[in-house]
Amino acid sequence: MQWVLKNIPKEDEEYKFQLAKELGISKTLAHLLVLRGIKTFEQARLFFRPSLDHLHSPFLMHDMDKAIERLYKSIINKEKILIYGDYDVDGTTAVSSMYLFLQQWTDKHLLDYYIPDRFKEGYGVSYQGVEYAKNNGFSLMIILDCGIKEIEKINYAQSLGIDCIVCDHHLPSSELPNAYAILNPKKPQCTYPYKELTGCGIGFKLMQAYCEKYQKDTSHYLQFLDLVTISTAADIVPIDGENRVLVYYGLQKINTQPSTGVKKLIDVAFTKRQKPLKVSDLVFVIAPRINAAGRLEHGSKAVQLLISSNEQEAEQWAKELNDVNADRQGLDKQTLEEAIEIIESDKNFHQKTTTVVFKNSWNKGIVGIVAAKLVERYYRPTIVLTEHDGLITGSARSVEDFDLYEALSSCKEFLYQFGGHKHAAGLSIEKDKLDFFIERFEFCVKQSITQNQQIKKVYVDAELALEEITPKFLRILKQFEPHGPSNHHPVFWIKNIKDSGRMTEIGNGHLKLYLTNTLHKEYPAIFFNGITYYDQIKGKTFDCLCKIDIDDVQTEHPIFNLNIQDIKIH
Repeated sequence: MQWVLKNIPKEDEEYKFQLAKELGISKTLAHLLVLRGIKTFEQARLFFRPSLDHLHSPFLMHDMDKAIERLYKSIINKEKILIYGDYDVDGTTAVSSMYLFLQQWTDKHLLDYYIPDRFKEGYGVSYQGVEYAKNNGFSLMIILDCGIKEIEKINYAQSLGIDCIVCDHHLPSSELPNAYAILNPKKPQCTYPYKELTGCGIGFKLMQAYCEKYQKDTSHYLQFLDLVTISTAADIVPIDGENRVLVYYGLQKINTQPSTGVKKLIDVAFTKRQKPLKVSDLVFVIAPRINAAGRLEHGSKAVQLLISSNEQEAEQWAKELNDVNADRQGLDKQTLEEAIEIIESDKNFHQKTTTVVFKNSWNKGIVGIVAAKLVERYYRPTIVLTEHDGLITGSARSVEDFDLYEALSSCKEFLYQFGGHKHAAGLSIEKDKLDFFIERFEFCVKQSITQNQQIKKVYVDAELALEEITPKFLRILKQFEPHGPSNHHPVFWIKNIKDSGRMTEIGNGHLKLYLTNTLHKEYPAIFFNGITYYDQIKGKTFDCLCKIDIDDVQTEHPIFNLNIQDIKIH
């Protein structure tokens, strides 16, 4: 693993010194701010003091007026409204929040939701979904987290007299669907200032606009901040700007007053919870349980949990999703083990630059997860394939900076269909073309991938001396939360340290140690899965990369741990 220290451009160095002086903080903390694009006192104020007043006017979004007027008309005229969304976390949270929002103004029998079946209908708007709307008398579809590229299906719905309001955050093609209204900040004609909202976030802006236009109290939409936050965490979108505000307040709601469904899911997922939940808890614990429904069974189960207001019913749904996720984890583990066995039995594997594995019995819903884990293990462009409906189908994942989509485009003559982006893609292959595709994919990647792209890197925010870790430093560092893309948990490079001699093994292969330098003050640290380094660390001087986990800064002596990510022995 290569350690890469992030540097501020020379022309930005002055901002670091200026911020350190104006804010009364250390140069290291000012350095972190400039790395995050924060260069002025006012930008720092907005960063450290998020406020709901900082949310942009929803009417800056193109088509918003049309969308809420059409929604208002359907409510006043008692039309039937169908809320349609994808089967992943963003889609199901978007559908759930919109369903609960409209329940406040609409009779229950006039409202329904539709989540497509991952295995029978696939991603996005399906003809089955449109037919469901037609056959059940719906005259308005609110489509969330998909739709921007579903030109034919949305045109078909409109031709049947079903108006469509599309709330999507994916990048549009050059042609847009003929929907009644399209809310998407990434549309060329949309000047909305923030482009990185999730599908659920765009649905939230629709609710905000509706309440502002028709003079409803803010509580009618702010109650859904917990679902918006879960979608933002799960979709790995930047947590800056407007998303930072939404997540900041959404985490407060999750930790103090979550909706019934979210609360029950937290209860079954964290049986011994003592600390407030962070973004990482949503990403690695809550989101997989919501996602599991769509991966192994049907995404509507997640919606049934999230819209439930009955404690007993919600608890039952939460337990069921928890069980489904446990099944999914078991399948992940088994599939990963089988994939590793296939890879390592290939005597030519070490000469290759790609990993492609296929087994016809693998579950289609988890091949993407397994592909990501194989990239983590072997660090090369990876495709995991199974068989579904007579085709070889699967998911591809890339390494940093390598354009996977371009490589697949070079192999398109052997592909039945494919879609995705630089880092991830889905694909289908006819059985008789599989071997030709594998050979061509390896050839194309080998021709274009650089040696540097094949080295796993960890990016370091700043060098840090142990003596800089003071109560004031920790109090300010705590205010950098919530962390996520564009504001990752800072990684520090600490040089010339050693364990004080009190190192112990805790749990299963983890190390608890106390780091010290020449000043002999001890700093608590934890090294997850670090047992293999025990003998190398003991009594030795080394460098480490670490994050600082801060539990409490309210006391005179803040409670924290240095969370070691990697070490280099001198």
